[in-house]
Amino acid sequence: MDKVVSSAAEAVADIGDGATLTVGGFGLCGVPNELIRAVLEQGATDLVVASNNCGVDDWGLGILLSNRRIAKMIASYVGENKEFARQYLSGELEVELNPQGTLAERMRAAGSGIAGFYTLAGSGTQIADGGLPLKYDADGTVVKTSPPKDTRTFVVEGEARPYVLEEALYADFGLVRAWKGDRHGNLVFRAAARNFNPPAAMAGRVTIAEVEHLLEPGEIDPDDVHLPGIFVQRVVPLTPEQAADKRIEKRTVRPADDASHTDPASTTKEN
Repeated sequence: MDKVVSSAAEAVADIGDGATLTVGGFGLCGVPNELIRAVLEQGATDLVVASNNCGVDDWGLGILLSNRRIAKMIASYVGENKEFARQYLSGELEVELNPQGTLAERMRAAGSGIAGFYTLAGSGTQIADGGLPLKYDADGTVVKTSPPKDTRTFVVEGEARPYVLEEALYADFGLVRAWKGDRHGNLVFRAAARNFNPPAAMAGRVTIAEVEHLLEPGEIDPDDVHLPGIFVQRVVPLTPEQAADKRIEKRTVRPADDASHTDPASTTKEN
């Protein structure tokens, strides 16, 4: 089945108000930026978005946030996004923080037919006991807190410890970015851009992948496929200009007068 659609706008046209999205990326690496821009232009609002973080103020999911399109964010950390922190603390945004591995596994579980799983992460904390602030009001008062979660004691390697039940995170749509993809939706991710993209794709009932290099079926060795096409419903090929549009979150270089090092390229933090 050829899953290629002509544009990002066509691919996201049926995302409605209140939809739940899982979005790939970590920091600014591997972010499906063209699909995010298309959602912004399409106009969907009151979105529930699950992703490792929320981009920065003017890039990635940050552009949806700054335009008040996100009602709830499920993430691992606030990161570099000052607007994210401001909206959360001023009562404009509901935020559910998950341990990073737990968030990834909740997405993966949804695509694997696993309704829930027990994990040691968060045991003995407010993750398990409840009471984490999910939403404030404009005066800074907590108006919504996380509920307690079911715990169960398991004996692992001879030690009995309480484990926390986490439920699978299902999404209406998954938005991801891949280095290579074929017309059947088989995807290959490059280096660190693999990050949250495979589990975000698995969690979506409809998953849309923007790909930097579109290949024909059979051109990707089956052993090289990171995510099989069964998890992908739509493929959006990027132009060379779109594929090259990547941001560096923090560029760190040595001072030019540091004569003790001669390879400045090794000091640059790249996506």
